[in-house]
Amino acid sequence: QVQLVESGGGLVQAGGSLRLSCAASGRTFSSYAMGWFRQAPGKERDFVAAVSRRGISTNYADSVKGRFTISRDNAKNTVYLQMNSLKPEDTAVYYCAAAQVAYGSGYASTYDYWGQGTQVTVSS
Repeated sequence: QVQLVESGGGLVQAGGSLRLSCAASGRTFSSYAMGWFRQAPGKERDFVAAVSRRGISTNYADSVKGRFTISRDNAKNTVYLQMNSLKPEDTAVYYCAAAQVAYGSGYASTYDYWGQGTQVTVSS
């Protein structure tokens, strides 16, 4: 069992930056690939970024490539999402998720555990 708690969301102006964190419970954090997803009002939950168990391999949605960076610190049981050059269309609830596989996936069905989410609002 893994419990995930996101933090770092908030209100920011377009062009600004935020850093999301996701703290995981348990001693097996390094056994899980981690992902970030987001869901805007009235829309489906979309993939944002994923990182492999060791943090070596990453993948991103096209909409955030070059602006967002996913990373993890297995010693701290934490995964991060650095978001730069934010746009109003990035406004959503952001969720982190854990998958008991080696490499992260863009498919929500891959993930076994989910956090409660943190709101990110980007004003124009």
